[in-house]
Amino acid sequence: MTSLPPQPLSPLDGRYRAAVSGLSDYLSEAGLNRARVEVEVEWLITLTDRSLFGTSPLREDDKDALRALYRDFGADEIAWLGEKEAVTRHDVKAVEYLVRDRLSTLGLDAIAELTHFACTSEDINSTAYALTVKRAVESVWLPALREVIAKLKTLAAEHRDAAMLSRTHGQPATPSTMGKELAVFAWRLERVAAQIDAGEYLAKFSGATGTWSAHLAAEPDTDWVEVSRSFIEGLGLGFNVLTTQIESHDWQVELYDRARHVGGVLHNLATDVWTYISLGFFSQIPVAGATGSSTMPHKINPIRFENAEANLEISGGLFSTLASTLVTSRMQRDLTDSTTQRNIGVAFGHSLLALDNLRRGLGEISLAQPVLDADLDANWEVLAEAIQTVVRAEITAGRSEISDPYALLKDLTRGRRVGGPELAEFVRGLDIGDAAKERLLALTPAGYTGLASALVDTID
Repeated sequence: MTSLPPQPLSPLDGRYRAAVSGLSDYLSEAGLNRARVEVEVEWLITLTDRSLFGTSPLREDDKDALRALYRDFGADEIAWLGEKEAVTRHDVKAVEYLVRDRLSTLGLDAIAELTHFACTSEDINSTAYALTVKRAVESVWLPALREVIAKLKTLAAEHRDAAMLSRTHGQPATPSTMGKELAVFAWRLERVAAQIDAGEYLAKFSGATGTWSAHLAAEPDTDWVEVSRSFIEGLGLGFNVLTTQIESHDWQVELYDRARHVGGVLHNLATDVWTYISLGFFSQIPVAGATGSSTMPHKINPIRFENAEANLEISGGLFSTLASTLVTSRMQRDLTDSTTQRNIGVAFGHSLLALDNLRRGLGEISLAQPVLDADLDANWEVLAEAIQTVVRAEITAGRSEISDPYALLKDLTRGRRVGGPELAEFVRGLDIGDAAKERLLALTPAGYTGLASALVDTID
């Protein structure tokens, strides 16, 4: 058997590439290297702006030319770094050599020795990872999450009065509305999204073991902590002053735990909507030309929600592994984090793919109100809660002498289907006040939704 031409091993780079390609600008190897070049260049500019070691601030055109190294980073730089790393066997050293090479091209050899000055690789890496993850989350992943939340809010408002039979433990229970049930998911997702919005993206820039030792050896009269803090904060990141050789990754642990939490809520959404489809509460809108089954022409399978469910399980497992691995580093440094962090894009990729499917899936369903109405009309026994609660209130008010209203309703309804006429006859025979009796006689399963409709407004 002949070998295939080179193929992507991951479905994220093959079948699903179009859905997740926005992440590759940031969380691919090339995206990371571009950020590394950015950090190296901006550190050079910072050092010369402060006229350290007899340098002078660069002219603005020289700064622009330097910044073009990462702003115009592309195929040539990717290829150059690939060839250089094959020799150096060190990715950050290859980036340093790239910057030095371009400095020579630009006629800036005089400051070449300030490239990577007093830096350990993790100064560059922690800053580059913070930049790329921050940009990927804020520019790609969070907007996709907010699209799903917005769709849920729209559906919640649209179906706020759509009465439906609830099912607790899979059994008929106190009715709600479809709008309120979807609003629950929107509220849950908004809450965790707000936590992610408020999260930190931290970097360190303090040398080989976090002590600024080399910096002080070269220039003892400079406040290197202030220089480093100003540099990192100038990049839009938070500064971690107290570290080992690495930034301790706690901000990453927090982010990935929250991203996993989002995935858990989305997984719950996917399985619930799938179940509502199976119950007939939602019908699926046919997509022209699509095939549901290779042998059963009538089928429209809920594939969007099944795809989302599976990808959320994959991303959740990866986020959990990232969080549990990155929280630990042996003494001042080990390399377990290096290969682990290369899977950040994979975790967010599967999550983004799930978000894409959920957004599409929520736009391809239509509420089948007649099915909801029929389900409610077949389960009048759910009004037993209302009846026994009203009886309790009547007993407390001195308008009834019933001894055990819960047991009375349990005997009538538990494990039995009770129709409207039968329930009405039962109510008429109750020892309660006339006003309470009239309220109960007017009640129907479809009308027993409490504040469900009004609760939809909570999400705004």
